[in-house]
Amino acid sequence: MRHVQGRARRAGAVLAAVLTWAGLLAGAAGCTSDGGGVDRMLGKPPAPEDVIRVLPDDGTKGALPDDRLLVRVLSGRLESVKVVKSQDAQETPVPGRISEDGRRWEPHESGLALAAEYTVDAVALDGHGRRSARHTTFTTYVPEERFIGYVTPENRSTVGTGMIVSLRFNREIENRAAVERAVRVTAEPAVEIRPHWFGTARLDFRPEQYWKPGTRVTVALRLRDVEGAPGVYGLQYKTYSFTVGRHQISVVDAARHTMQVRRAGELLATVPVTAGAPKTTTYNGKMVVTEMLELTRMNGATVGFKKKNGKGEYDIPDVPHAMRLTDSGTFLHGNYWAHTSVFGRSNVSHGCVGLRDVKGGGSQTPAGWFFDRSLIGDVVEVVHSNDKKVAPDNGLGGWNMGWKEWKAGSAVK
Repeated sequence: MRHVQGRARRAGAVLAAVLTWAGLLAGAAGCTSDGGGVDRMLGKPPAPEDVIRVLPDDGTKGALPDDRLLVRVLSGRLESVKVVKSQDAQETPVPGRISEDGRRWEPHESGLALAAEYTVDAVALDGHGRRSARHTTFTTYVPEERFIGYVTPENRSTVGTGMIVSLRFNREIENRAAVERAVRVTAEPAVEIRPHWFGTARLDFRPEQYWKPGTRVTVALRLRDVEGAPGVYGLQYKTYSFTVGRHQISVVDAARHTMQVRRAGELLATVPVTAGAPKTTTYNGKMVVTEMLELTRMNGATVGFKKKNGKGEYDIPDVPHAMRLTDSGTFLHGNYWAHTSVFGRSNVSHGCVGLRDVKGGGSQTPAGWFFDRSLIGDVVEVVHSNDKKVAPDNGLGGWNMGWKEWKAGSAVK
């Protein structure tokens, strides 16, 4: 009997121990949510995703630009956070800061880049001093439609003092204020530069007066991922620069048939010209040289001068020393086909300003002399013509607009 009773007591003790351990497990099951009571009792650290929370979630695809990028801990402190953006086969660190209490990390600049992959590596100490590390990745939305801006003048060029910075977009821009904010034009020495929209696809910049010679102008395009229209995002993140050369202004007097060329205020020469004939007059106003061609073809049909059979009223395959003044087809160019007697005496052109030249272009002719002394960005002003003033958006005609009116063309109010 003694032997049987001893075995029963031992069995009861084992059963009691089992019940006690089961009770402890049951009590632990209702403990904290940062890793589980059992794991804590056994000394196991909580899972990294329970300690370090990352937004957007790991594995997210198609995150939008305004989605939030955030790393945080519920308790404890973040030790380090490293975020890298991979875009266009280039990896770029994303700068940010950990809050003073160590609970949060946020980037310095809000907004996610499009068509990019982000990787997040974070290390933190939980509330019990245990270290956790987490690695997450997510990708952002890849837009189907993009817009770009074509910049005038060319990068690293030297231009005349009348140059206007002009961006022509390949898509209509609805969010003009957002796009305008993403373009910055600065000058050294500094001068106030203001934007003006012509319609929804062109944005120009200029100072109140002509640039000072020697000024260096920088155009920073930060258009990438800017939403220019619903679902249409910018593509460019580039910087352009150009230098302003000497100051040269040429005034064409259509009534006197002359052009006075002044550099830095001093008269270089008075050149005989022929301007637009009475039925095809030349615009008045300030026009900027935007293109210089040694030889070019001019066909009247392309600018509306057509015969009854549809062919151009003129078609000259080798116009020498041609300098474009307007988008609508006004040029200042060499003329070898008119009789020499018309220069300085009468106006016979279809709206252009002609200078005497020879076939193929001669360096010693008035046209060759002027061409060799001109820059893109020089101003040619026409006065005393029986025509209207050139429109501000016809070529770089913005100098024909007053400063107050020019500034009113900004989309940022």
